[in-house]
Amino acid sequence: MKKLMTILSALLLSVGVLVGCSNDANEANNAVNNQANNETNEVSEEITIDVVISLDKGEEVLEEKEIKTEDGAILLDVMKENFDIEEDGGFITSIDGKAAEEGEEKAWMYFVNDEMAMVGAGEYELSDGDEVNFDFQPWE
Repeated sequence: MKKLMTILSALLLSVGVLVGCSNDANEANNAVNNQANNETNEVSEEITIDVVISLDKGEEVLEEKEIKTEDGAILLDVMKENFDIEEDGGFITSIDGKAAEEGEEKAWMYFVNDEMAMVGAGEYELSDGDEVNFDFQPWE
């Protein structure tokens, strides 16, 4: 009888440990799933920017476009999504087929909120309300 009680106690103890481990595993799994769901549900804020494509310091406007994108989007990526772009090392060299011809000392310069950018379009993070002007102009 004592042996039977020992076996029964050991069996109950084993079942209790297994159930406890199972609950811990389920709780851990639920925590991971909840964290993944929260990260998936985080939505980037949508922003609006205005882009103007012009020639010779604004003498001729080729296109004006209001673009919706995500806050912090990179300008080069947004330009590629909305225009026919060629680039070299994060700097735009052609927009919609307009590029410097051999020996021509012109390039695409861009300004954000009327200030010349100090980084290439591949590094510039956009903010809501930015006014971006790409102008094909002589080097100065």
